Parts: sequence; C-alpha cells; structure tokens
Amino acid sequence: MSTPFTMLIAEDDIISFELYKARLEELHLNLLHAKNGKIAVDIVKNNPQINLVLMDIRMPVLNGYEATKQIREFNKDVPIIAQTAFAMIPEQKIIIESGFTDFLSKPVEEEKLFGLIKKYMEADK
Repeated sequence: MSTPFTMLIAEDDIISFELYKARLEELHLNLLHAKNGKIAVDIVKNNPQINLVLMDIRMPVLNGYEATKQIREFNKDVPIIAQTAFAMIPEQKIIIESGFTDFLSKPVEEEKLFGLIKKYMEADK
C-alpha cells in the first residue's frame, strides 16, 4: 500500500481552510492544518513525510515569508506554494526569491489549485 500524499495547509482563516478541505476531498490527501506560521514550521519539522505546503503569506505570529525562511533552514526540498491576495509582478518576484516554489493568487481558482497539486503529486512519484 502506498503512503498517502501529505499536504500542510498553513491558513489562519478557518473558513478558508474548510473550503480547501472540501475542494481537495476527491484527491484523498492526508491534510494537516496550521493556524499560523510558527505552527507551520513546527509541523513541517515534526512531519518529514509532508509532500507539499500551501502557505498563506499574511498570518499571525509568523507570516508566510518568515515561516518559509525557517522551513528552508532544515528542509530545502519540500515544495511550498505561497497563497496571496497580492500577487502582482513585484511580489511574485519576492515570493520566489523568498524560498517559495510557486504561488497562487487569492481568490484561489480551483483549476489552478488542482493543477499545482497534481503537478507536485506527479513529481513526488
């Protein structure tokens, strides 16, 4: 039996997390949730089986940039997708330079979300 694809969703808004959970149900992912960037760092540190992180940029305690920077100190390989409402060209450059692998603009379009997740699921095989 294969190990399930494990994805961490770092999202402080519980309604947004529940929407992601409902949208992604058909992919049969093992979903983990972090309510802030500090918890996200701790979860990635303690769960080396995580295959993908969806990281909100604007979160309490530790924002997505700082959380990603800390994750990159001990895990250079896990794909981290930034989710931001501010994905204009200048911020896109900052996102990639900050250690993120990719990004999604909010509101997240389901087709783009599924496309990125499937891309990383295929790359993980």
